[in-house]
Amino acid sequence: MSSLFLLPKTSLPFLFFRCRCSVTRLNSITARTMSSQSSQRIFQLRQDPLTGNSEWIVIEDNDQTGVDGLLATTSYLDMLNDSRRNRAYRLAIEKTITEPCHVLDIGAGTGLLSMMAARAMGEEEEEESGDSKGIVTACESYLPMVKLMRKVLHKNKMTKNINLINKRSDELRVGLDIASRADVLVSEILDSELLGEGLIPSLQHAHDILLVDNPKTVPYRATTYCQLVESTFLCNMHDLRNNEAKTSDGVRLLPPGLESLFGIKSQQYSMHVDAIEKEIKLLSEPVKVFEFDFWKRPESNGELEVHIETIAAGSVHAIISWWVLQLDSEGTIFYSTAPRWIDSNSEIGVRDWCDHWKQCVWFTPGAGVSISKGEKVNLHAAHTCTNILYNLKKTQILTHDTIHSPSSTKDLHLTLPPERVAIYGESIYRQSMFEATRNALQGKPYPQCLVIDDSLLLPLMALHISKKSRVISLSPGLQENAVRYLEAIADSNGFSKDRFEYFRKGKAKLAEEYPNKIDLLIGEPYYYGLESGLPWQNLRFWKDRTLLDSVLSEGAVVMPYKGVLRGCAMYLPDLWKSRCCLGSVEGFDHALVNTTLGGCGDLPSGKDSPCLPFLIWQCGESKKLSKEFTVMEFDFSKPITGPCSGEVQIEFIKPGVCHGIALWMDWVIDEKNSTVISTGPDERYWKQGIKLLGKPVTVRVEGPSSMGIQASLDLSSNGELIITHTVSVS
Repeated sequence: MSSLFLLPKTSLPFLFFRCRCSVTRLNSITARTMSSQSSQRIFQLRQDPLTGNSEWIVIEDNDQTGVDGLLATTSYLDMLNDSRRNRAYRLAIEKTITEPCHVLDIGAGTGLLSMMAARAMGEEEEEESGDSKGIVTACESYLPMVKLMRKVLHKNKMTKNINLINKRSDELRVGLDIASRADVLVSEILDSELLGEGLIPSLQHAHDILLVDNPKTVPYRATTYCQLVESTFLCNMHDLRNNEAKTSDGVRLLPPGLESLFGIKSQQYSMHVDAIEKEIKLLSEPVKVFEFDFWKRPESNGELEVHIETIAAGSVHAIISWWVLQLDSEGTIFYSTAPRWIDSNSEIGVRDWCDHWKQCVWFTPGAGVSISKGEKVNLHAAHTCTNILYNLKKTQILTHDTIHSPSSTKDLHLTLPPERVAIYGESIYRQSMFEATRNALQGKPYPQCLVIDDSLLLPLMALHISKKSRVISLSPGLQENAVRYLEAIADSNGFSKDRFEYFRKGKAKLAEEYPNKIDLLIGEPYYYGLESGLPWQNLRFWKDRTLLDSVLSEGAVVMPYKGVLRGCAMYLPDLWKSRCCLGSVEGFDHALVNTTLGGCGDLPSGKDSPCLPFLIWQCGESKKLSKEFTVMEFDFSKPITGPCSGEVQIEFIKPGVCHGIALWMDWVIDEKNSTVISTGPDERYWKQGIKLLGKPVTVRVEGPSSMGIQASLDLSSNGELIITHTVSVS
């Protein structure tokens, strides 16, 4: 739910103007304009993932159209389907609010907590009599959600005693927006790390301006925990230096002595660690780290030393963390995001799979910290307003200065997501790309190479393989950071800087300056910033290749040669449950939000759920029910000529319940089809697109059981994939 700094938890194609923890960095004039007009309209930045171009769209308060597309890719629906969360909040609110009072709900979302608070005060019964003394102030900054909440309140006849204000909580003023300070605070402004949605500054402002002294709060307290682990999989997601030392291609993304030029962000990385439980060796018991009390004003920064005795020998590759909410002051109602291997007491229990809160991983440097069983190690933990940071040392106690040294990225020329770091350290991937690039360069004495995506690997490989090659890079996402990085590692990789050019002038100017001069147009394809998008959005490569057709010389090679949209019918019960349509949520009708929030299942006629990006292997229980099949093929050797379409009949090979179709891209690197890079469900570093069915289908294999899929993709617009299906089961 949105808070002081937050707008919806969302993925591409929408980039929000006010986004997590960045409000304070906005241009002051723009920020004031947004604030002064927040009750009438908002301006939202929308990005076309197939071009990288952005445009501002205006959302008016009285405009009821266009909201569905903005909220369908958020995690609100998953959150509302988390029955354990909903029940814990209801019980705590009913226990805390026992008489009419003033309640403040920060980040109200659909209004669920506000309605719980109003009901706890008996406002439903008092609404007709007009005898009410209690009031709920619901603060929600994101206009599309405000519009949806109004409908939910009206549907549940809860409009009279809930005052909905379309502002950030730090914009509220006593005497202007609210009559008096609130007696009770209810809120859910938590992310997987706990602090990333602005919990601390929201609480600080609320205690300073909006709440009475010693207020009641739900939740009452949050406690963070962590555990030391060994995991080769997690190590591979950050230790590029040691992984690429095992490769034989001669290219070094991290040359010795230049490791600070490149890395992952020093921050918590959220993921479902239960999915790799069998690949994790526990090296310590869980340890408590920080406590944050909601009922008092928190400090902006804090640090402490945690002394840990190890329970096994190994290398500490990562620190896994989670949090536990105590929702009531007596300590009887809890909610936990702990991994399933943690022994939870009966009050907490093990929650169902859900995607809105995961565990977090903090990567230790390099190949990890070696420890022996029974060894005592020091974990220095620090928190800022929005992050929790760790530093692990075996022998020395760290100071305030040393804790922040490894956490700073100011010396790095660029940072990449952990999955991309893992891909670049994978020997098979690098060997495939190296051989394909070498074959493409054969017979070209002075090749001009154009890299049109954000690949760091391919420019280096082209320069390394052909000593007379020249590389031009567009780097549309990494931009100047990529240039500084590649120039810095030029000597270590054996090429002079004049053989590499970052083209800043745009595609139109490139076509003017290099007509018929490019011998090799290449990409992985990888576009920085699209990692959380749908797989086919990387067809931006084809769109860019089409725009640059005039730069290709006679006999030029385009690599990859072809893209293939592949699919598979899937059993996905946990994902389905988290995205299915809502009915009553703790006694409040939420059916009207289903279309807007992208629900699957019981939707009105003509409505359909969206394709959403997920790492299938992290989606709880899953199983393939059909053979993998091809939906569409895209020939990159030719420009785009029009919309693409495909049709396939799926034959099931396993019995079960089909909840949806997994879709992904396979990249055929060369014309001979000898090298194919798959991004399917078995590949853990790429997201797949999931199209959940309108209704789960029970299938069998001993008799006729099939499903027809029709798909269309128009790359002249925003690349929306339209999928329809027919089912034949008998």
